[in-house]
Amino acid sequence: MPVTTDVESGPFSANLRASTMAAHERANHSEYMNALLGGELSLEGYTRLAIQYYFIYQAIERAADKLAQDPVAGKFVFEELRRLPSLERDLEHLIGPKWRETVRPLPSTERYARRVAEASDWSGGFVAHHYTRYLGDIAGGQVIRRLLERKYAVSEAGSLFYHFDQLGSAPKFRDNYREQLNSAPWSEDERARLIAEAITAFECNIAVFDELASELDSYRAA
Repeated sequence: MPVTTDVESGPFSANLRASTMAAHERANHSEYMNALLGGELSLEGYTRLAIQYYFIYQAIERAADKLAQDPVAGKFVFEELRRLPSLERDLEHLIGPKWRETVRPLPSTERYARRVAEASDWSGGFVAHHYTRYLGDIAGGQVIRRLLERKYAVSEAGSLFYHFDQLGSAPKFRDNYREQLNSAPWSEDERARLIAEAITAFECNIAVFDELASELDSYRAA
């Protein structure tokens, strides 16, 4: 089915959301996410996802550091969104103090991180990956936060990745983010290119979920 990337009418943020909806839904309903949200996995099964996020966010936040002074991309670099410190504390809790010596990215995660680095040679490419991950974490990620609390009794270290207390009002933050998308000085061609890259970002996420799904039998809850 062809992807609609109508950038001529309506707010760009609405067009971006509509154009990526199908890929977003595929990611949300992947086999791995269905198993996780269905409470079928052990805590180790979730930890496998947290490890992949560590490498993905390392790539995104390295790009953010490089683009912090960019007149367009820099407006999307929010210190209060930074996830790596929280992920590091989570992994220390979930794996142990020597976690850095044991974690490795899956091949799909390595490809995802490379794509982030490559796409971030222009502001729209960076924002496509930034938008795809962070806005999803602020909203839908809270479902996983509640799951960790309810099923695994993990409410602080171990689930800090999903804590966004520094944002203040999450709805206001999302509204501000969408306004930045709407007002950014991208041409119509650049907006179409950004939408295409955001769809690619979702496909990268789906590839990671698919590879995690191949391990599910090792991480079924007893």
